[in-house]
Amino acid sequence: MDAGDVYRAYAPGVLGYLRSQGVSDPEDVLGEVFLHVTRSLPRFQGDDDHLRRWVFTLAHHRIIDDRRRRARRPFVVDSEVPERAAPPGPEPADPELMSALQHLTEDQREVVLLRFIADLSIDEVAQLTNRSTGAVRSLQHRAMAQLARSITTARDDAVET
Repeated sequence: MDAGDVYRAYAPGVLGYLRSQGVSDPEDVLGEVFLHVTRSLPRFQGDDDHLRRWVFTLAHHRIIDDRRRRARRPFVVDSEVPERAAPPGPEPADPELMSALQHLTEDQREVVLLRFIADLSIDEVAQLTNRSTGAVRSLQHRAMAQLARSITTARDDAVET
């Protein structure tokens, strides 16, 4: 698999992950991730599952870098920001789910996205996020319960209107 194939296979998912984590410029960070992938791919060893995990691990590290950068240099707007059209990119597969994800805590959302979008195991998420496997399981359990409540509430509200 060459870098172009890797990009086509994983970029939409990585971009969705970056956007859902509130990265300030997800397209730019996506470029950083795949620049690293392109440079390091000749040395990569592993199957498709390992490749997917590696790409999402790189994206996760860039999210942490983005958060640290924003914490050091807060962005202040002195005037109104003009409204712009959303940048082109993949549409969320399920807008209802994307909305429900916003009701999770940052930690819960991170665990859910790494588990189900990046397809990482509990152990891999624990290692990547510096948490115990028990903490990851607990966050995942609470997140899934909250997602179910949020989606049920949204559907009930839609039926009532």
